[in-house]
Amino acid sequence: MAKKVFAWSPVRKLMKDNGAEMVARDAVDALIDYLQKLAKLMTNKALEMTRHAGRKNFQNHSF
Repeated sequence: MAKKVFAWSPVRKLMKDNGAEMVARDAVDALIDYLQKLAKLMTNKALEMTRHAGRKNFQNHSF
């Protein structure tokens, strides 16, 4: 598995702050994996759109 780019503790805190009373380690790991996959997909799409527009810089409006 690839290196995690999201820290474990803040993700767990986010889950608890949004109503989860008990958070299993596997649940945090699963959410981190999902967020990493989603971030990768969004980044690839934004890069594709940036290149299609003939730009080299990746900017806010790329998303």
